[in-house]
Amino acid sequence: MKAAVVENFQCPPRYTDFRIPDSAPGEVLVQVLASAVSQLARAQASGRHYSSGKPPLVPGVDGVGLLPDGRRVYFAFPRMPFGAMAQLTVVDASHCVEVPEDVDSVTAAAIANPGMSSWLALVERAQLLPGETVLINGAAGASGRLAIGIAKHLGAGKVIATARNAGSFDLLRELGADVLIPLDLPETGLRAAFREAIHEHRAGVVLDYLWGPSAETFLQVAGEYTPGVLQPRIRYVQIGSIAGNDIRLPGALLRSSGLELLGSGLGSGSPQAIVAAAGQVFRAIGGAGLSIETTCFNLADVEATWSHATSARLVFRVEGNE
Repeated sequence: MKAAVVENFQCPPRYTDFRIPDSAPGEVLVQVLASAVSQLARAQASGRHYSSGKPPLVPGVDGVGLLPDGRRVYFAFPRMPFGAMAQLTVVDASHCVEVPEDVDSVTAAAIANPGMSSWLALVERAQLLPGETVLINGAAGASGRLAIGIAKHLGAGKVIATARNAGSFDLLRELGADVLIPLDLPETGLRAAFREAIHEHRAGVVLDYLWGPSAETFLQVAGEYTPGVLQPRIRYVQIGSIAGNDIRLPGALLRSSGLELLGSGLGSGSPQAIVAAAGQVFRAIGGAGLSIETTCFNLADVEATWSHATSARLVFRVEGNE
């Protein structure tokens, strides 16, 4: 079969031949229609993610395809080394969920991963309560923008959005953000903004797509001690590390605050829960007004377009499988 193949972690995937997978008991073969290039897929293909395999391998952690019985499904976590960016892949049967007829394959492939990231974090990890305030740290990216609408759909009373690019603020307001915090404020200004988010807007849940300096500042503010005062409970869910992998976290910050540090990703959520969350996102697209900008290429062009610069979600279609 034809596939995008990672032959070494220093080069982009190349469209070439790869062996056809066999399905073991409990697995299904999927005829792939579309697969998106998520941050996770890029990290795995470059060897930078804790779940990366060894070359040669086919990248792609999820996609949309057809089962042998003709059902169109979203699938995730193909068995290594058979990733999603191939004519055929193999997955555990429980890692598939049907795609509604009114959601096209490219949209489903593009929206599943970024949409699921906030859905799973809010429902499974933070267990959002109706009316709570949600702060999204890093709301300008695809995942953060979707998180605004998903948080409101799931019952958040108020959404606070942070972003490094103030030019995105008008769009974030249109998407439903109630309060906006520019991350390029001076240190004292950013601390004041986070203090207001915690104590005046009562942020009870944080979805963090950035980590790095802004996360460190928020956690420091949340850990500020006031004698005789019980600090508010904050479920801080770490999802992405675009701004840095490491921060300073003195133990005293946890003792002096109501912080609960959680993570949401592979390992903290079961594959079945992750796939189910994607299915919930598909069903919420209309009611929550969710959308995602996409840029599509044929899989045969993967080597030339893998590093294509775009703010839209990059999706590869598999020609001949439609």
